[in-house]
Amino acid sequence: MNYIKLLNSAFSAFYFDDRLNPTHISLYMALFQEWNSSRFAEDFFVNRRDLMRAAKIGSKSTYHRCVTDLNSWNYLTYFPSNNPYKGSKIKMSIIGTSDEPDLGHYDPKLEQLAEQYHPIREPVVNQHRPTSGQALVSTINNNKQENNNKQPKARQAVLDFFIEKNFDANEGEKFFDHYENKDWKTSDGKAIRDWKALAVNWMDRTELFDQENRPNKKQAYHKEDNLRTTKTKDYGQPL
Repeated sequence: MNYIKLLNSAFSAFYFDDRLNPTHISLYMALFQEWNSSRFAEDFFVNRRDLMRAAKIGSKSTYHRCVTDLNSWNYLTYFPSNNPYKGSKIKMSIIGTSDEPDLGHYDPKLEQLAEQYHPIREPVVNQHRPTSGQALVSTINNNKQENNNKQPKARQAVLDFFIEKNFDANEGEKFFDHYENKDWKTSDGKAIRDWKALAVNWMDRTELFDQENRPNKKQAYHKEDNLRTTKTKDYGQPL
């Protein structure tokens, strides 16, 4: 038994099972990750709130319906708990595999595989340990992705970006010098979060300024025409 083989077997079953909807599959995957975290134990305890968050399920009734369906359709065995301090117990079904070792026994290869996908050294997020001793562990990673576009690596990166947007490189020079002098901060002193978005805004404002200040040929023609004197005047006629 291994992680990839179990997962591939599950997806093969999903493909041919028209009873499933995306919420069933999302909940199964959240349960599968908890199973993986428990080193593929024969059974394990789960926290409903953590599972709902991992599976992106917002309704308790939807969660209970889906886990009951998965139980009825033999994807798992669900043992609900009436104890608020102890999670429900889940026993995952082995789908489409025959050459698997007995579950619940130590297997060095399985331990290494589980460590690869859920390292022991990784700090556990939102860990709760009730008085019964059963740890309810969330495997959700709340770390935000770092934004690498706070400021350009060099002047040339800005020029290349302006040229890529079919814009004059001289404007790129002005943009870079302007915000380099400001230490890449906004007018209110806050650090710029995305210089490319700021550059696009700079280009838009530049184009708008050019359009507003571009002379209107038709208006210029009439203005010039009105300055011309085309009528002949006879100063000999009485007023």
